[in-house]
Amino acid sequence: MSQRLERLLYWMPRILGIVFVFFLSLFALDVFQEGAGLGRVLTAFLIHLIPAAVALLMLLVAWRWEILGSALYAAAGLYYLGRVLPAHLSWAACIAGPLFLISALFFLSRFLHTKTHSAR
Repeated sequence: MSQRLERLLYWMPRILGIVFVFFLSLFALDVFQEGAGLGRVLTAFLIHLIPAAVALLMLLVAWRWEILGSALYAAAGLYYLGRVLPAHLSWAACIAGPLFLISALFFLSRFLHTKTHSAR
């Protein structure tokens, strides 16, 4: 395998993981509304950031241990599917889809990295 493809497979799940954390963080912005007190808004904002914080922790684990991270992303995707299906198919596609993609990319990155280095 070319070194360029190996580098791409190394960085792609990490970049997508960062983008996913920012995507989840956007959902926290819906708490800002007129007339709400500052304390209530800040509390709601922090609560809405919990999924992004969990995604960030998963990314940090996956960055170091790709197989464990792959399993965490897949488990998070399955958990989310169990929570929203069958009522919200579009939600499942927007949240669980990227989780499964990132999981597969971390697994593939580790698998190909191990295969390449064991062949040398």
